[in-house]
Amino acid sequence: MKAIYEKSVTVLGSTGSVGTQALDVARSQNIKVDAISGATRIDILEEQIREFSPSVCAVLSEYKAKELAVRVADTDCRIISGYEAIVDLAGRGISDAVINSITGKAGLRPSLAAIEAGTSLALANKETIVCAGELVNKAAAENNVKILPVDSEHSAIFQCIGDSRHEDISKVILTASGGPFYGKRREELKAITPEMALAHPTWKMGPKITIDSATLMNKGFEVIEARYLFDMPADKIEVIVHPESIVHSMVEYIDRAVIAQLSCPDMRLCVQYALSYPNRCTGTLKPLDLTEIGSLTFKSPDYGTFKLLKLAYEVLERGGNLGAALNGANERAVALFLEERISFTDIMDLVCEAVDKIRFIAKPTLDDIEETDIISRELIDELSGSKVSD
Repeated sequence: MKAIYEKSVTVLGSTGSVGTQALDVARSQNIKVDAISGATRIDILEEQIREFSPSVCAVLSEYKAKELAVRVADTDCRIISGYEAIVDLAGRGISDAVINSITGKAGLRPSLAAIEAGTSLALANKETIVCAGELVNKAAAENNVKILPVDSEHSAIFQCIGDSRHEDISKVILTASGGPFYGKRREELKAITPEMALAHPTWKMGPKITIDSATLMNKGFEVIEARYLFDMPADKIEVIVHPESIVHSMVEYIDRAVIAQLSCPDMRLCVQYALSYPNRCTGTLKPLDLTEIGSLTFKSPDYGTFKLLKLAYEVLERGGNLGAALNGANERAVALFLEERISFTDIMDLVCEAVDKIRFIAKPTLDDIEETDIISRELIDELSGSKVSD
């Protein structure tokens, strides 16, 4: 089997869904793992350290880092701790590529650190682009770094575009599974519990992104991400619901030819292609059997019921710091829902209201983005009547 022997990687968020799948790819393709990072799940980090022998592991929790250091004292892996340590790890330039699979806005500064170090960035953290697309693209251009998308939809578009001329592209078409509640009306969504919302019909993901899939916020984020990754205006980015999750996205060209990327839903393919690009290597995934699937269906999104998708387009049109506001408000609202402090429909209502109240900054700095993130979260707490705990 042809493997990616020459590559080495740093995996940020290695204990999460995408991070563990990234290490599956490293295992199957004999890729050297130089470094890993995680938040608190030190049992998994210990297993990863013993299997992949990274030289360094960054742990967000300082308390957990001390415990992990004791556990792996018999290895050569150095344990560092804190958020700044994760940012520093991303910017060390010790690997051929950094895979950023950190969840949420916390992934932004590590992405920028990797880019500024001139390291290839395999990006699964969509919040990096949602919060700071202009800043990230500017940094990538200045450091001659190519951002390789790991999200299944953007990986699909990336593959469909290939070496095509930008002026030959008519539009990009993002597919959405629709989540577990597609077809339901707003009144039916009010009684949705976290347990119900976490039961995604197709993908196995972390809790935050699974809730985002259920509200279609995740697809809204992907619309914003597509704008900056592929230099596409909002009116050339279309979303369609495709429950089978076999067609991962499509590109329509000016001659009306449409090229699609199909595969069984598995993030390991996206990670593997980001690491092997511009080449391909033998995969370990289940082959796609269209006769077994039988049929593929496509439907229009319900922008009225799932209004965060519509809001994402509005945020994209205005730009500035509103992406950071949208993401920060959504992260906080989802956390409150998972704590059963607000309802499922409250997520959508509160995020819309918070974004509407944010002071617009047309050309935000990184400090502006950081401040917008904080204010948007505080707004969600104020609007929901919740109090931020210490």
